[in-house]
Amino acid sequence: MKRTIGFIFILQLICLEANSHSKDEYKVFALRYMYYGYSPAKEWAIGAGEKDSVRVCQMIWLLQGADGRNILVDTGQLDTSKTRKKYYIRPDSLLECINVHPSDITDIILTHPHYDHIGGINLFPKAKVWMQKDDFDYFVGEAWGENGFSKGFKKNDVRNLIEINLQGRLKLVKGDNIEIIPGIKVFIGSKHTFENQYLLVNSNSTTNKILIASDAIWVYYNLENSLPIPIYTFDSIAYAEAMKRMKTLVTDPNLIIPGHDDLVFSKFPKVAEGIVKIGN
Repeated sequence: MKRTIGFIFILQLICLEANSHSKDEYKVFALRYMYYGYSPAKEWAIGAGEKDSVRVCQMIWLLQGADGRNILVDTGQLDTSKTRKKYYIRPDSLLECINVHPSDITDIILTHPHYDHIGGINLFPKAKVWMQKDDFDYFVGEAWGENGFSKGFKKNDVRNLIEINLQGRLKLVKGDNIEIIPGIKVFIGSKHTFENQYLLVNSNSTTNKILIASDAIWVYYNLENSLPIPIYTFDSIAYAEAMKRMKTLVTDPNLIIPGHDDLVFSKFPKVAEGIVKIGN
């Protein structure tokens, strides 16, 4: 009898630990909403070989928590009139392919406000939006001044973000290595925009930490060769240093995910067309 009670007690402890652990772990999906094809590597990395090429795309990421939380990392874009796309599906339609509806999105973590990462933000009207405060301040203010840098920004995205702020849905983060949601930490320092952020998902896990770099790494070629991007950066040295730091934040470097490399969709298991599952 005592042995039975002891066994039940141990089983309860294991269940409690598993339940508490699962609350801050997420299933992670990459979703390709636009495909470009092959591009010269020198357009994506300073110092790339003349004959090297990369296969590029646009993607967003979905994090699904055990508590029903659906977190979107970036929102893609709607206006594709000036792109050289070979394939495009609107981000909300892509999510529908795995039975996730716009109203299901509880949070959006905005890595930075370039149009291809923020343009679809109004598709998800219930979501809280998380963004670095310094990036927000620059995006809505100094970027548009005489000495500002607004390349890659669109004025309508500024208006949309201000309206979200007026609705009380904007959550501004200030700083580095901050857990904004249980199991999700954000980091800064790559200077792709004024203060873009990248994130470590399942940050408390010992085996399944996943780093979503977004545009803190454009393609695997940048990471593998420690080469910064040739445009859209405030500090090339900081960009390269951030990539070195990322390698120290995960146990498996294969779980560092760049923002525009189509190889992501052949490295991980396919869930649906243009959608793969990353990690465990």
